[in-house]
Amino acid sequence: MTLFDGYNAASFYDEMFEASGVPRSHYRRLFEKLSQMSVADYNARCHLADLTLVNQGITFAVYGDEQGVEKPWPFDLVPRIMPATEWEPIERGLKQRMTALNLFLHDIYHEQKILNDKIIPRDLILGAVHYRREFVGANPPGGIYVHICGSDLIRDSDGTHYVLEDNLRCPSGVSYVLENRSILTRVLPNLFQHLPVRPVEYYTTQLLHNLRSLAPLSRQDSPTVVLLTPGVYNSAFFEHSFLAQQLGIELVEGRDLFVDDNIVYMKTTRGPKRIDVIYRRVDDDFIDPLVFRSDSALGIPGIVNSYRAGNVALANSIGTGVADDKAVYAYLPQIIKYYLGEEMILGNVFTYLGSDPSQLTYILANLDKLVVKATNESGGYGMLIGPQSDSKTREEFAEKIKSNPRNYIAQPLISLSTAPAFIDDHFEPRHIDLRPFILTGQDGVTIIPGGLTRVALRRGSYVVNSSQGGGSKDTWVLAAETDPLDSKNGAALEAEVSGESPISSQQQTMSEKFESAQ
Repeated sequence: MTLFDGYNAASFYDEMFEASGVPRSHYRRLFEKLSQMSVADYNARCHLADLTLVNQGITFAVYGDEQGVEKPWPFDLVPRIMPATEWEPIERGLKQRMTALNLFLHDIYHEQKILNDKIIPRDLILGAVHYRREFVGANPPGGIYVHICGSDLIRDSDGTHYVLEDNLRCPSGVSYVLENRSILTRVLPNLFQHLPVRPVEYYTTQLLHNLRSLAPLSRQDSPTVVLLTPGVYNSAFFEHSFLAQQLGIELVEGRDLFVDDNIVYMKTTRGPKRIDVIYRRVDDDFIDPLVFRSDSALGIPGIVNSYRAGNVALANSIGTGVADDKAVYAYLPQIIKYYLGEEMILGNVFTYLGSDPSQLTYILANLDKLVVKATNESGGYGMLIGPQSDSKTREEFAEKIKSNPRNYIAQPLISLSTAPAFIDDHFEPRHIDLRPFILTGQDGVTIIPGGLTRVALRRGSYVVNSSQGGGSKDTWVLAAETDPLDSKNGAALEAEVSGESPISSQQQTMSEKFESAQ
């Protein structure tokens, strides 16, 4: 007997096994190693991983849970593996999306050419919850609006990858990518033998490089960067503190900062210290009580004026949320074509818009077949999975849609791919997705190979969010045989240490892309 006895992915695309039950070629060595382990041995490794998670405080918060706020992060030890040939088009597709989305944001806050040319309905953008009229005409450094993005990818039953959504405001989860890799190398080091797994640890070095480059020109020599958190009760506070520590920057709350004469300062025991760049994990609504929500105690009064004056940089920029509106997502093929003159590399899931009367009629008539989502919700909230719902729930959701059609989109239920997860004393297939993390800087777009593979640990569930009972896996992208594992990233890291820019002659800067698109 092995841990895989009885494993059956049914009609779903399984990441590890072919339909015949034979392991895929890039999983064969991993399968062999796991098959040699006993239940007791594997359980011991799981227990060691859990102890590590608890001792390091690797947790997340579930709002409204009466049993407690902090939960240990659910980590499944079987990694998800992607060969180089599979990762390469994903990487190209994500870079294409980020380039187009940054151009789109620059346009809608300036000339609005795409609206004037009627590629996207004007009221869909100007009426979006996260469109910030206060930011029209403002110029972020280098024209870059989105510096950190986490896009969610899924694989359908035929093996095709789709982007389900782009998270452009305060995407979370990268700390778990780094910690998952660290823990797995300690509790199951033998799994890495004979497999050329590409590293992910350089993420923080690249991020810090990008953040420093955002500083005002007069402050480029020695910029001060901080990470702004809402505080300890935020669901992603562990990530905030982890990233600040890894980046070597101060973790601050709004009360630690103040603005004087359009300059942002941090309070210290030695007096005020000027701040040049803020990696913010506070949403637009709460960032400045003088401009947005006046009751916010999380932000810094006057920071928007300081930002508009060019005295401080924010990552991500104010107003990026309009581009991850799920109704705007439906227009990504047109956005890419308009700004880049290219066809979309990574496809979207077909999307019905509640704002379109004819599509609204179809949505309401087919709630039992569709997945309906609120356009600005996240974390698995505000969603109806029609095929798994009862008639009463669908009737209640229909009333919500009718009361505010613009706030809803619908999509067919995609048969998410599965991967082995350890349940009790054996492996069972569970649905997964993938959130790669994309960094955009003055010298281009960088994507760490892999990302956060999220797992719907509840049997039959399609909801992978941690707040809804999901967990995660380490994600392995294998290097191509002709590509030395660390050659590209090693050069970038050396350049970072020496203070030189790791820009190759083949790279086109983001600034040049913006100029060429105007």
